[in-house]
Amino acid sequence: MKFKIYIISSFLLCFFTGEVLAQQMPVYSQYIMNGFLLNPSLAGRDGYTTVSLIARKQWIGIEGAPSTFAATFQTTPLQNSFMSKTNRIRKKVSRPSRAGRVGVGGYLFSDFNGIIRRTGFQADYAYHVPMGTSSSGSKDDLAFGLGLVAYQHSINTDNLNYSYADDPYLNGYDKSVFITDFNFGTSYATSKFYVGFAMTNILRGSLVFGNTSDNKSGEIGHFYLTGGTSFAINKEWSIKPSALLKTSDMALKSIQMDLTTRVFYKEDYWAGISYRTGDAIIALLGLRYDKFYFGYAYDFTLTDMRNQSIGTMELTLAAKFGESNARRYRWLNSY
Repeated sequence: MKFKIYIISSFLLCFFTGEVLAQQMPVYSQYIMNGFLLNPSLAGRDGYTTVSLIARKQWIGIEGAPSTFAATFQTTPLQNSFMSKTNRIRKKVSRPSRAGRVGVGGYLFSDFNGIIRRTGFQADYAYHVPMGTSSSGSKDDLAFGLGLVAYQHSINTDNLNYSYADDPYLNGYDKSVFITDFNFGTSYATSKFYVGFAMTNILRGSLVFGNTSDNKSGEIGHFYLTGGTSFAINKEWSIKPSALLKTSDMALKSIQMDLTTRVFYKEDYWAGISYRTGDAIIALLGLRYDKFYFGYAYDFTLTDMRNQSIGTMELTLAAKFGESNARRYRWLNSY
């Protein structure tokens, strides 16, 4: 099972025009709406129970171009729940538990990339540590998170335009295996800003099931550095700039940055623009109605791929619950 060879071969077969940057992990233009997809320590940070659906179609007009579909869930237990303990003289004592410091998240995904398909799930656990009270009265938050990711990595050669019956890379190795790995993240948040760092594929895909040919795996690790802040213009308008720096084991060859600015009106409507270095300019739109959120992103491709594609579209639908419970999340802030 030589995944590096599979990936390289797949892109050469499916995207032979123009220069293509290999894409092992899904790309999200609206990663801010589901931050724990990149950094598991952000699970439960905003204090809501949230479910969302994501659909992304990249390079529309090109057959076999990447597309991603995902469903996510995250929540935080009650902060002020209590647990009972019995001491030596058999007296029951109720003490506040630390359940409210825990955030959990789940993520089901199916990612298509040419003849390659990755389908699986990710489960995140985050622990939030209060770090004192800021001048605004809110409590700062240091968080650590661990994510378990498991997915099927498969190759589908049925739709190839040519016969590769004699190709040893496509016929001599497993076309479907199951990989389990771990992601790690940490973040620090206040009422004014947040920063975070995360890494994926800690085991580099070495924990493989179904590897009958016993070949070495070739998954690479990815690294994410995120940050953002918020400026209130008045009671109704605010500006929220943010940045995402991405790289991988390929080091300087894979560095990419997303620079984003969004303008909010009453926290119910927003519009923004993002620039992804060497790739695209992204228009962002969104609105909130009661507990429901809708986000739309359109990527205007800047590479030679624009000659073959009309761009990339991404939709996010989310529902958030729990804000009416006064006992929850007093030390967390939503950004």
